[in-house]
Amino acid sequence: MSDDAGETTDGADETTDGAAVAVRPRTLEWHGDELLDDAMREMLCGPAGPFERRTEDVLGVPTEVFAQRAPHVPAMLAGAAERTPDLTYLAFAGEPGRDVTFGAAHRLAAAYAAVLADRYGVRRGDRVAIAAPNGLEHVLALWGTLSLGAIAVGLNGWWTAAELDHGIALTEPRAIFGAGRPLASLRETRTAGASVLSLDELHAAATAPPRPPDVLPAVEIAEDDPAAIMFTSGTTGRPKGATLSHRNFVHFGLFGALGGAVAALTGPPGRRQAPPDVQRASIFSNPLFHVSGACVALANAPSFGIKLVLPPPGRWDAEAALRLTHEHRLTQWQGVPTHFWRMLTHPRFADFDTSQVGTVGSGGATFAPELLRLFEEKLPGVCVTNGYGMTETTGGGTFLNGREMDGHPASVGAAAPTMRVQVRGEDGRPLPDGEVGRIHIAGAGVFLGYWGDPGATAEVLTPDRWYRSGDFGRIVDGVLYLESRMRDLIIRGGENIYPIEIEYRLVEHPDVADACVIGVLHGTLGQEVKAVVVPKDGAAPTAEALRTWTAAALAPFKVPAHVEFRASLPYNETGKVIKRLLEEESAAAPR
Repeated sequence: MSDDAGETTDGADETTDGAAVAVRPRTLEWHGDELLDDAMREMLCGPAGPFERRTEDVLGVPTEVFAQRAPHVPAMLAGAAERTPDLTYLAFAGEPGRDVTFGAAHRLAAAYAAVLADRYGVRRGDRVAIAAPNGLEHVLALWGTLSLGAIAVGLNGWWTAAELDHGIALTEPRAIFGAGRPLASLRETRTAGASVLSLDELHAAATAPPRPPDVLPAVEIAEDDPAAIMFTSGTTGRPKGATLSHRNFVHFGLFGALGGAVAALTGPPGRRQAPPDVQRASIFSNPLFHVSGACVALANAPSFGIKLVLPPPGRWDAEAALRLTHEHRLTQWQGVPTHFWRMLTHPRFADFDTSQVGTVGSGGATFAPELLRLFEEKLPGVCVTNGYGMTETTGGGTFLNGREMDGHPASVGAAAPTMRVQVRGEDGRPLPDGEVGRIHIAGAGVFLGYWGDPGATAEVLTPDRWYRSGDFGRIVDGVLYLESRMRDLIIRGGENIYPIEIEYRLVEHPDVADACVIGVLHGTLGQEVKAVVVPKDGAAPTAEALRTWTAAALAPFKVPAHVEFRASLPYNETGKVIKRLLEEESAAAPR
């Protein structure tokens, strides 16, 4: 049975000491369309509606899918070029005359595909590796690759030559392209070396002919063909190449759009709406080698006519983001909570027009209550959304907005459309409400497996295609609470401690700008709690004051035994704290 919170109860009995004890394991499923009235539900999700859903066989498993979907990724760009050829696709900060429309991108993608095929011999199933910053040439190289039925390999632009060697050796690409600093690193690798090509060369070759092809090649591409290999962060061992299919990318764009549409139609009165004459637009700062960046560029933007504004090169900057919001009339903010903290608390926030921002979206990290209060103060009526997923699920898993955001702001929401979520014990059985276990996700967004690593694939992908994540969580009231990544768990004297709740408490302190909690070794307890804290400008909190603050809300064993103050925390290119570095530095510090 199910209720309108999106829970499915899987009846089961367990025996304890010979007595039958009823348990109520949960499967979260999306039922958000039940919030709509009959007419709206029929228009959106009924037969031939844009979000009609049905069950089909996907790789041998019955799976809920969207009926009205593109057959593969290149079809999404072709559709955008046909529907809105003159709508801006890519815009560049400080370069107003360089905008690229969907129609122009479609023509250029065809020219890129021709060069990749004719000059470099790329064919269906071949890999094309790219290590480069976000840019026009990078986006077009992806489109050209996928249009041939080839597989794009996203090499992390921050990797060293040795790390790049690993990615290249694993995927054996037909061609390797680079730009900027990553190009120099590629040329230092043992596996690539002089054979590395510049994206500038590819662009010059594609735009040189007086009459380049302007139609995408006629290549047979199946939905479950590989589209991209994206490397996981690799918390232990070397990064693995998660293989995502064309179906995965198409699904990503549709489930996000359906969740957003229902939230817009069922949200509270007074919600912000972008002016009708303003194109939906967002800063494009997530790197293309990351699942969030690739999905936005290849699925969301062409499917829904979103303008992506590329910021100036360099590190993410709050004032630059506010300026682009003002100049390009951005309607969406995408990022991680750290980005939003810095924008909302920037001393020049009021100097920029943010009135057309209607939606704020994030993923992978929950919002602290203080941040939600800050949104209500600075951007009243804005729709704040969050989600939980990972590379292996094409970013899909849970979706938080509307009533879940109002009632359960510290959660990561209910199951996203067409996705299913369970919390399971170490024996693989689903757990009842409130119990902490390993998060499992199933649905059309689940990846094909790890490239060239069937053993690692078998460890995380069950025969019925449930992905076994490395994260802990619990289900309460039909939503998922993310406790912590498994590697972040602190075990102090036998007590499990999840850093996220301590971090939430710390950032609510009026003198704290940012905080991260890690475990440090202890001779008898095993581990102790350490907080690394960034004070607000002009503030000087003491360790004892922060301990007292934490103790007022949390159990004594969760109060940080150690507090370190820093000017900043180390973040990776997607805006997440690199806890590994903090742990290594703490371990190496003299005691």
